[in-house]
Amino acid sequence: MFNLTGKVALITGGSRGLGRADALALAKAGADVVITDILLESDVDEEALKSSAVGQALRKEGIVYAEQTAEEISRSGGRAAAYRMDVTDEEEVARVVDRVIDSFGRIDILVNNAAMLDHVATIENQSEVLWERDLRINLTGAYNCTRAVWPQMKEQRWGRIINMASVAGTMGGFGQASYSTTKAGIIGLTKSLALEGARYGITSNAIVPGIIATEAWKSGNPKMNERMIARTAFRRPGEPVDIAHAVVFLASPEANYITGIELYVSGGIELFTF
Repeated sequence: MFNLTGKVALITGGSRGLGRADALALAKAGADVVITDILLESDVDEEALKSSAVGQALRKEGIVYAEQTAEEISRSGGRAAAYRMDVTDEEEVARVVDRVIDSFGRIDILVNNAAMLDHVATIENQSEVLWERDLRINLTGAYNCTRAVWPQMKEQRWGRIINMASVAGTMGGFGQASYSTTKAGIIGLTKSLALEGARYGITSNAIVPGIIATEAWKSGNPKMNERMIARTAFRRPGEPVDIAHAVVFLASPEANYITGIELYVSGGIELFTF
């Protein structure tokens, strides 16, 4: 089960956290994997980092693994590559998609994972600049990447669009107006793509993560993290591999009749816990 041999997966925001875990899990299932991110170890756009406190911190701490992950997959006998890609740049996205098709022959699976979540402020203190940035990266970025791979998936009459939503998009988030809004939008995009893609053999589904112990989460406020963990039924955070397993399932032939869903991988944070 869950054999992805012969399939090619493109992952955005794959240099760390959930994206890295997705890449490793998809490769383990047999897929060829292309990891894209605005942050690469060998070629980081310092200008792009200036507007991102999270990006600056992760780069400083060396928490950027796109090329390393591709090399790890290759050493294990898989095929992988890491490309720099800004999901907000429609032309760059198109160039990278063409490059992937030229090098790997096709794209079967798109994991729209790239997102920013460092904009935390109550509504009267939200930054208009960061609001617009979050819309461009978190929502329009997924739109750009989907539009770029869609014609090829239609032509081959098989495709998997897997969008990363969040419980912030289904429940809201205090001080997270921009992030929550974009993740709610991702769910709407997912369902529309499911309707349009079904006749071409393309499924579109959203994963709704809860509290996941990524590098970015671990660098957050410890007291706030404890409060969020207490909201879960399990009283612990999930691990990136928990999300990755769901990605592999939705990408697999076994999920052939599943489309337009919101798959919660949340530890029950959306339940009435007390």
